[in-house]
Amino acid sequence: MGILSRFTDIISANVNSLLDKAENPSKMVDQYLRKMASDLAEVKKETAGVMAEESRTKRLVDENEKEVAKYNELAKKALLAQNEADARVFLTKKQTLEANGASLQMSYAVAHENAIKMRQMHDKLVRDINALNERRQAIKAKDAVAKTQDRINKIGASSSKTESAIGAFDRMEEKVNRKLDEANARAELDSAPIDEAQALEDKYRGVDVDESVNDELAALKAQLGIN
Repeated sequence: MGILSRFTDIISANVNSLLDKAENPSKMVDQYLRKMASDLAEVKKETAGVMAEESRTKRLVDENEKEVAKYNELAKKALLAQNEADARVFLTKKQTLEANGASLQMSYAVAHENAIKMRQMHDKLVRDINALNERRQAIKAKDAVAKTQDRINKIGASSSKTESAIGAFDRMEEKVNRKLDEANARAELDSAPIDEAQALEDKYRGVDVDESVNDELAALKAQLGIN
């Protein structure tokens, strides 16, 4: 039966092993679910057809057995009525039905076996889809966390480069400050030396000014009669 061979991989499929081999588990989950949903739709259709065939052949077997039993009873009635010729006719018909019944029974056995296999595939596929759906969110969440961690690692690497750049700026600023201090020191050294005598002259010139002010103040007090 073609459908059985086409879906052999569904019976033997292992969801976990397929996911373990996937390079991108998150995408693989969605892709595998879509494929399995498509497979399930076809399996449902085929399974329904096979089960219908099983029911049809079983019905034919049951009808045949009823016919066999009916002609067997008619043969008995004919014999009880002492009509052997009629009994012979009924028994001949019964044997024909029995021969046909053997063929029907064989067809039913095959149909029944096929129905079992199809139902197994259907149930296996449903279980796999349910299991994968239950794991889907967890797999996607882990995949998202892994991607976030990867981005954080890259940002951390950039941060290290920034810290290195800051260190370089600090060294350059220190170097500039050192140059500025040296320039200020050279400017101080290059300025004219202080003339100590000139400085003292300015000091005593201020004293002479103070004495003349005192003399004029005393004269003004005398005019005003102030002691």
